[in-house]
Amino acid sequence: MNVIASALAAAGALTGAGVVAAAVVPVRARPGLVGLATAGIGAAGVVAGVAALGGRTFRAWLPGLLPLGGVRLALDPVGGWFLAVTGAVVAVAALYGIGYASRGHSPSGRAVSAALPVFAGAMVLVPVAAGVSTFLVLWELMALGSLVLVLAEHGYRPAVAEAGWWYAVLTQLGFAAIMLGLVLYAAKAGDSFTDLGNAHLSPALRGLVFVLLLAGFGAKAGLVPLHVWLPRAHAEAPSAVSAMLSAGMVNLGVYGLVRFGLDLLGGGDRTGSRWWWLLVMVLGAGSAVYGILQAVVATDLKRLLAYSTVENMGLVFLGVGTAGLLRAVGAPALAGVALAAALLHVLNHAGFKALLFTAAGSVLRATGTRDLDALGGLRPRMPATAVLFAVGALGAAALPPGNGFVSEWLLLQSLVHALPAGGVVTAAAMPVAVAAVALTAGLAVAAFVKALGVGFFARPRSEAAADARESPVVMVAAMGLFAVGCVILALAPAALGAWLSRAAATTLHTQPDVVRAGVTLRLAGIASTLSPLTIAVALVGAVTATGLAVRVVSARVARRRAVALWDCGAGPPTERMQYTATSFAQPLQRVFDDVLAPETDVDVARHAESAYLLERIAYRQRVPDRVEHHLYRPVIAGLRKAGRAGRVLADGSVHRYLAYGFVGVTGLLLVLAVTR
Repeated sequence: MNVIASALAAAGALTGAGVVAAAVVPVRARPGLVGLATAGIGAAGVVAGVAALGGRTFRAWLPGLLPLGGVRLALDPVGGWFLAVTGAVVAVAALYGIGYASRGHSPSGRAVSAALPVFAGAMVLVPVAAGVSTFLVLWELMALGSLVLVLAEHGYRPAVAEAGWWYAVLTQLGFAAIMLGLVLYAAKAGDSFTDLGNAHLSPALRGLVFVLLLAGFGAKAGLVPLHVWLPRAHAEAPSAVSAMLSAGMVNLGVYGLVRFGLDLLGGGDRTGSRWWWLLVMVLGAGSAVYGILQAVVATDLKRLLAYSTVENMGLVFLGVGTAGLLRAVGAPALAGVALAAALLHVLNHAGFKALLFTAAGSVLRATGTRDLDALGGLRPRMPATAVLFAVGALGAAALPPGNGFVSEWLLLQSLVHALPAGGVVTAAAMPVAVAAVALTAGLAVAAFVKALGVGFFARPRSEAAADARESPVVMVAAMGLFAVGCVILALAPAALGAWLSRAAATTLHTQPDVVRAGVTLRLAGIASTLSPLTIAVALVGAVTATGLAVRVVSARVARRRAVALWDCGAGPPTERMQYTATSFAQPLQRVFDDVLAPETDVDVARHAESAYLLERIAYRQRVPDRVEHHLYRPVIAGLRKAGRAGRVLADGSVHRYLAYGFVGVTGLLLVLAVTR
């Protein structure tokens, strides 16, 4: 038994052990044992994924476990990449969850505890599935496990139940689209992925299958307009689960499109139609811009991070779409760079988003609120959480030396150098894509400066923020592991060059020479290089030199005295005089008013004795999700109206129900008689 088989067997055994622990262990010890089993599942996934990226192979077929095709498992470098990323997130987030659950801060019921290892085990095994039936079973098991975890705190807040409804409906609609697409695909080929890769489908059927799979996997990844479940579910889930959802599960939507769209449907010399990948690019760019706009105006910390996930998944899909388009127009080297950028951003996003969600959970545990307008002053009270959140925010803002900068730079390189590669199509699409990436980068800086500055600095704006205390050592240590990963990815991404090249080449069926390893990041076929370590050293040197220069200059002037700041006779500033998250976002909100369509309400209460005297003025503002408001609300209203009208059909009459059956059977027989 090779290392991959051993690791996967260990993951399966730990999944069972976690479920048993959830069922029989007393409530006090349950979070620790279940958390350790879940962390072991993630660690086993990392071992198997790294082994696959290193060149080891694995394939297994268990025909008796599932009807039709049995259980088919296999692991190649691209599956290994997603498996390693998912496993790392699961392992560290599970350890964080042990500390988060201490002293009753997280639900520890048997059903919720059992769902955690099931969810983690299914996530780890999805990239290993090598058959349609195996993939669908694991995908649905992952969805059901995550639904239970999203609903874990439904007894505490009504918003959790609403989030569960949205998540359940959209994830099942996405699963239906995936299942229909794969059934149509497998009907012409077979159950195994090898048969799918060798199948010959008509262009119309291939296009239909691709659109269905894009809808299903896009819903799981949170692409606009199928994203509306994500800000709710990721915000309302327990923070350790939020990290797994936003840094682990959404990546599998990317994996689905890469596996079935690029590898199988577009494998070999079947490069697919250009409109497939133009559609993916449009959806990716639109999701990136819309997601970060919503993050800029969000005041709920976890909702801000969830919309940032929509943005980053949009960037990843933009990279995947660019890779597919460049391969279709005959530029395989540039396609490899674009796909490598997408895969690297999957890893970078997993690192900084898991760190940010766990830091947000630390804030929530200490203060009991996610409202940035009610926070502030946390830096001296929670210094470790503040520093770690800053590391994640630097990565999410895509600024050097953050880890998000490297993958976005790589994506921009593929877009800029693709201009002369594909004629009119790329000449029109690539400048728009570059503009979308640049716009999202600028808005991301504003969003995370707001989150860090308003949430952690200045004065506390509530008693809860003023009384906050640092989180337990286990939570801080887990966040520290995520931060260390972000720093390593920011300074030495070229160390992953061989793995990136192998994963991209396996998917695109090209030579494995995309990203060359070394201190400097070098790209095949592109005369651009980047040395993140050099940039980091230069920044540290510049800051150090500036600080020394200030000290030298200040030492030569007259001796300084500490005096009170001139306050115009108004006294020291209070928390009411500083920027809130709402006021910080106002300038950008005004710029994008037509897109965001904010709703404002001013309530003026006049004094009872005179209409000229005002007793109170209340100003309220809400920025709804415009896609949800204009797309989903009318659909929901129509379904409710149809449901009320449908009550007429079910009036309790047995004779009417028998008539329905008679008409249905007779109609079916007539159709069969005519068609055969």
